[in-house]
Amino acid sequence: MNKSSNWYKLDNAAKIVPSTARGANTRVFRITCELKENIDGEILQRVLDETIEEFPFFNCVLHRGLFWYYLEDSDLKAVVEEEKTPACMPLYYPGRKNLLYRVNYFKKRINLEMFHVLADGTGAFMFFRTLIIRYIQVRHGIDADIKPVDEFSLEEKNVDAFGDFYSKQKGLKQLKEMSSVKAYQLSGEIDDDLLPHLVEGTVSSSKFYEAAKAHNTTVGVMCVAVYIKAVLMGMNRIQKRKHIVVSVPVNLRNFFKSGTARNFFGVISIDYNPAEYDGELETIINFVDKSFKEKLSPESIEKTMNSYSALEHNIGIKVIPLPIKNIGIGFFDKNAKRGITSSMSNLGQIKMPDAVKDYIDRFSAFMTAQSQQITVCSYMDKMVFGEVSPFKTHKVMLNFFRLLTEMGMEVELGTNDYDEEQ
Repeated sequence: MNKSSNWYKLDNAAKIVPSTARGANTRVFRITCELKENIDGEILQRVLDETIEEFPFFNCVLHRGLFWYYLEDSDLKAVVEEEKTPACMPLYYPGRKNLLYRVNYFKKRINLEMFHVLADGTGAFMFFRTLIIRYIQVRHGIDADIKPVDEFSLEEKNVDAFGDFYSKQKGLKQLKEMSSVKAYQLSGEIDDDLLPHLVEGTVSSSKFYEAAKAHNTTVGVMCVAVYIKAVLMGMNRIQKRKHIVVSVPVNLRNFFKSGTARNFFGVISIDYNPAEYDGELETIINFVDKSFKEKLSPESIEKTMNSYSALEHNIGIKVIPLPIKNIGIGFFDKNAKRGITSSMSNLGQIKMPDAVKDYIDRFSAFMTAQSQQITVCSYMDKMVFGEVSPFKTHKVMLNFFRLLTEMGMEVELGTNDYDEEQ
């Protein structure tokens, strides 16, 4: 798209987001940085005004078109406020002209919340890291010439990478396969107001890595395997007849060279049959490891990427008016969710320049979901698991943290609710 244009097509991963944002699943994600001192709101506002100039795509508003939603540049200004409302509240309201991101703070924490049409977690972190670096520089008078963490041009950050790397294939077949599976569904008492309940569990990054190494596997595989065992711990004999399916977002930038700050991810599903469990974590690890290797092969990744582009490139779907598309996408989304037990996204190690890294305590991330979503990220020696669900209790995640404790890790827990009995 030319720089002079004032509107943008949604990238392929974003096309289904407005149609599926409902109830507890506001499709809003949160990235948090906890510093070692209280936040100065005035400085944060100043550096936000500067930082958004490098990411103008994030300052758009969402409109309904005849066939698809689209984004339009706006002159609205994000106002930094002290956090006083629940986390991950809706950012998109049909017919209302408002920004699709917010920045607020509470004590030592800076929060960025964003509607998923703008970016995925990796893209949002490009913006967030720049914001945090500038805040610390101004707050502490650091004169060091710190280069951007992600040295990409404005054009590279704004590009729709799905369009750049799409190859003509029949991708809709994979989408249909995703909606044909019926997985074990988590249950619990849902919040009366469908407010998101957040749990944050922090462990030592080095100790988790050592545990993964002891099992001869990777951190990513270990996370999913331990989670599957945590789900198993809460299932009865009848429930174990259904498979546990964990949806795992994959950063496509690791496979296709792109500096986009917009959405550029795919999803793989780890489908585990409880009947194969013999009581040993090692058995689950071996299965998950094999699944990762198969589904992260170049051929599988390309198929996954093309499945996201299929909606846009299918001629029959293109000409269907948006209101009818919304109904169809909503129907597909509902069926697809029946094929997923939960989702776990690993954003990996967050790296910051030496000049500012000692001012930062930790990063964490959260993504809303109809049932449950876990987002993992690490900074220095703090690995944080952020869970969001509409459930008042957190039985699966407490099982997850108990398993980590049994492995010799200390777990620091935090939550935005007041459950006394889990």
